[in-house]
This record gives sequence, C-alpha cells and structure tokens, in this order.
Amino acid sequence: MKALARAPTAQAMSNSLRHPIGKRTAAAVKVAARRIAADFVTSLMAVAVTNTLLYGSVYRHDEEWVYLTAGLASIAASLALRLYRISARYMNAREVIYPVAAAGLVAAAVGIVHVKLIYIGRMPLPVTYPLIFFVFLLGAWLLSRAVVRYYADHSTYQTTEKRSSQRVMIVGAGDAGSLAVRELQRMVRKRPILVGLVDDDDAKQGMMVHGVPVLGRVEDLPALTKRMRIDEVLIAIPSASGEQMRRIVDVCDSVGVRLRTLPSFEDLISGRKPIMGMARKVQVEDLLRRKSLHNEVTSELDYLKGQCVLISGGGGSIGGELARVVARYAPSCLVLFGKGENSIFEIDQELKQLGHSMVVPFVGDVRDPQSVANAFDRFKPSIVFHAAAHKHVPMMEAVPIEAIRNNIFGTVNMAEAALRQGCRKFILVSTDKAVNPSNVMGASKRVAEMVVGAYAGRGETDFAAVRFGNVLGSRGSLIPILTKQIEQGGPITITHPDMTRFFMTIPEAANLILQAGSLGSRGDIFILDMGEPVKIMDIAMDLVRLNNLEPGRDIELKFIGIRPGEKMHEELSWGAEDVVDSGVPKVMRVVAKSHVGWDWLRHQLTELDRVCQTNDSQKARAMLLDLAWGNTLPPSHFAGQLDGGNRQSEG
Repeated sequence: MKALARAPTAQAMSNSLRHPIGKRTAAAVKVAARRIAADFVTSLMAVAVTNTLLYGSVYRHDEEWVYLTAGLASIAASLALRLYRISARYMNAREVIYPVAAAGLVAAAVGIVHVKLIYIGRMPLPVTYPLIFFVFLLGAWLLSRAVVRYYADHSTYQTTEKRSSQRVMIVGAGDAGSLAVRELQRMVRKRPILVGLVDDDDAKQGMMVHGVPVLGRVEDLPALTKRMRIDEVLIAIPSASGEQMRRIVDVCDSVGVRLRTLPSFEDLISGRKPIMGMARKVQVEDLLRRKSLHNEVTSELDYLKGQCVLISGGGGSIGGELARVVARYAPSCLVLFGKGENSIFEIDQELKQLGHSMVVPFVGDVRDPQSVANAFDRFKPSIVFHAAAHKHVPMMEAVPIEAIRNNIFGTVNMAEAALRQGCRKFILVSTDKAVNPSNVMGASKRVAEMVVGAYAGRGETDFAAVRFGNVLGSRGSLIPILTKQIEQGGPITITHPDMTRFFMTIPEAANLILQAGSLGSRGDIFILDMGEPVKIMDIAMDLVRLNNLEPGRDIELKFIGIRPGEKMHEELSWGAEDVVDSGVPKVMRVVAKSHVGWDWLRHQLTELDRVCQTNDSQKARAMLLDLAWGNTLPPSHFAGQLDGGNRQSEG
C-alpha cells in the first residue's frame, strides 16, 4: 500500500507535463517519434521502389520478411545513431555520415534476410538487391531532410513581417561571410535585401554562397555600390588586418555607404547573441597600422589562480579591464582599490553580475599610507597591479605637486605595503612618457619606475613595471575626445600634423601587464612591440571617415599647437637601457644597467616631499625633472647614462 501511495498518479503525471521541463520533454519525444516514423515509412517505400525496379511488382511471395526487416532495422538504426536528434534544417556535411551509416546498417540487415531467403530457396533475389535498396533508402532519407530544410527556410521568409528596403553588400565570401548570409536570410523582422558579396580571392569569383552571388573584388565596391544602390557594406572578415580594414574603409569612403564589421569568432564563442546582432561599427582600433597583438601574447596566466589580487585604480579603463581578465583566472580574492567610488561600484557590479563572487570593492587613496595599509592588512594580497595614477599631461603641468604626491608617493606607499606584506609580485603601470621626460606626468612616472627598481632588491617580492604607449579608448584619451568633437559637429582639434604616438588597445595594455606578472623580474621594465609610431593626424582622419564625413569639408580641422609638456615624438626606452627578449613573443624586457639605491632615493624623495609641503610648484617641478633625468645622482653612480650621456635639466 505504501508503495502504491508513492507511485505517481495520473493527475501528478498530467501536472508534470504542464511543468516547463515536462512540456519540453514531451515535445522532444513527439518530434523524435515523428522523425523515426518518417524514416520507418521511407524504408518501406525504398523496398517497394526496389522491388518495382527489379521485378515490376511491389510484392512477391514471402516478401513481408523484407519489409518487416527494413522497417525494424530503420527504427533500430535511428535509435542507435540518434538520427532523430539531427536537425534537418541545420544539418551540415559532417552530419551526413550518420544517415549514410544508418542506411548502410538497414541495407546490411536486408542483405542478411536476402541471403537467408536464397539459402532456403524461397525467393531467388539478385545479390545486388541490398545495394540498390541502400541507394534508394539513402536518397530518400537525404531528400526528405532537404525538403524539410527548404520548407523551414521558405516558411521563415514567408513570415517576414516587413521586408526592409535596405540593400546590403558583404565583403568576404569565406566562413564568416557564409554565416552572415545565412543569418540575414533567416531574419524575420526587417530582413534587408542581400545583393551580393565581394572577395579578393580569384577562385571565388562568380561563385554562389547560399544562393547569393560573388560579384567582384573589393576594388569593385565603388562601382557596385552605385550601380546596385547599396545602403550598407558589411565586412565579414574577422581576421582582417588593420591595413586590409583601412583599404576597405578607403574604398567605401568615396560612395558614402554605412559600414559595419562582424565580431571575431572569439567574441562569438564568448557571447550568446546571433552573429548579426553582434555586428558593430568599424572602430578606429580596427585601423591600427599594425596587427593587433592581443591574441599573440599567450603565455601562461595560471599564476593568478587561487591568489589574492589587488588592483589599484581598479575603476579606471586599464584597472577595469585588468579586473575583467583576472576574474576569469579564478583568484581567491580580487580587491578593486580606488578613490572614485562610482567607477569602483560599476566594475564591481559588472563582475558580480557575471558570477565573479570573489570581487571586493575597497574605496581608498594611494596617497594615504594608512588607507593603503588598511587594505593590505585586511586582504593580504599576494599579487598587486598598481594602475592608479594621474595621467593628463597638460593638467599635471598646472598642478605638479598633485602629480608628485599621487604618482610617486602613491607608488612608494603601495610598494612599501607590498614589501611589508611579502607579496609575490608588484607590477607598476608606467608610460612611454617616462622616457626622456619633458613634462611633469612623464617625470613623475620615471621616478615611480626608479622606486620600483630600488625596492626590487629589498625583499623577495618581484617588482616590475610596464611602459605603455597611448591607450585607444581609455577615458580622457584621444579617441573619446575626437569622437565627442565629431558628434558636436567640430572642429576637430589636433596639436600638430606631424606629432606621432605609439598606440595600443585596452585589451593589449591589460595583456601586457598580466604577461609582465608571469615573468620573473628584479625591477625590470616590460614593453610591447607596437611597431612604428603613428601620426595622430592619421588616427583623426580615420575616425572622421568612419563617421561618413570628409575631413576639411564636412568637419573643420583645427591645429592648436603643442601644449605645455608635450613632445612631438615618444620613445619606449632610454639610451642606457638594454632591450632584450623576454621569452614571450612581442614582449621585450628593458634592463637598466643599474638601479639607484633605496637609501639614496629615499633621501631625494624626502627632500622632494619637503618642497611639496611648501607648496612651491616651480621648485617642486624643477627638482622632479632633475631627479627623473638623474641630474642629482652621485658621480660614482650611473648619472649621465640614462640618455646615453646627454643629461638635461628643465624648469
């Protein structure tokens, strides 16, 4: 009785089917049953067609055994190979092997019955019977699936609520282009008119991609867009280099069509949106004068796993990207340390929504030794990425004491806490402006590098620094400023037409920092091979064209001259520094011939702090630049070697 009481009642079973999971299971069973039944009927029809072809009749004496064998074998093969789980609409070439194998098994079973019938002398069937049956059965199965696929696609097209009048041309007839064509063809709402594709591969000229023709090469785009009234060009070459992207942009620029690009396959794998839903505007990062190095720097980052990681400036552009990457490597704790509570709050919420529960926000100021000590004592980090800094060159020229307190003494406070805590690694985020510095910001970062070098010999902590070029897209950097100027209708302000900078993307910057952490260091500096410097003028022109505007005609260009503290060209290393291979592709280790001693540097910093306390900005600036250039170093040290023997004093 108890067993009966525990048994599910009819009402309970009915309720379970009304439950979402029950409904999905019931629906899946119905679909599988329909597909198995269809294959069963098709196998009987294949027997009938084979008999008619060979004997002129669908049935002969005792032939019910052949029909019965074909039907039962088709059910068994379908269940064994799970043919019912293969969607006819999305079946690809690799999945064709399953119906082929199933048809072969059914034909083999029919062949065994055929041999038996001959052996007992009941029915003299030809030996070719199973082979002919196999051909008809496989053909029928594949034809039925092709009909289902055609009907599914056709019904999608018919249910389009409103066909868009937008005419689209796709650049790229490879795998990504094929995916884009299929996605566009399946769009239900406002499906655009897909006119054709272009591709530079000669072998693809005149070919059809899912019924859409390849009409020419990239160089033919201007003529094709005018002749076929194209409204939008979609770039389906996720692996295109910056040079290829610029060529396509330049070709499209003269005809004024809208331009978008598909994401990389890495983005598709990590996302859940359809490929067309992830299509985005071409960005200036796509037009770098070199190949992006984000995916080339791939050394092991497992050193982060299970560690407590602290990121100062964790709410900034670089700190936030660092946090996103570090969180994926399962640290035991990820502390976001920063002064801006709103930015820290936003990245904390973003990461927690992604399921990273180990993230801990901590509002604090690197300039306050007690605030830093509180964070280190509470969380006891083993890996520290120090990204907090003042970075705007003209602004820091106006307030040099603030730059000194934040960039130098903030670094001292963080390094001292890391040394006292016994951290494994301490990585400082520096800048190429620290090389031959002509401004307060660069000089403060150069002295911060000196602090890292001096601390490297004081304990077991690995101290290192990374030097960046300009980071595209970071807050307050060139691209957001130019973008806002373009949105406001101009003018675009450019300092000098010949000014150059090294540019890198935010992911590249974060990757370089993490790679530096994976390498052993005793005060070394790491830089990324960023190719040749790029003219700011070229970046600005690219950005204008991406907005379908003509520089000088649609938007005014205004040259404002070099601002206080700026240089025409930046460098990545001093003359007295050796640049050697780091063991990681595209990452170089910059090794100074010697480091300043901490005792000497501490004395210099004490004097600098005393000057800052007097609020004498000019004197503080002069002392800072002397310290950064090595002008105050004792003769017995390496003074005069920093720039290959040409020391300089400013202020």
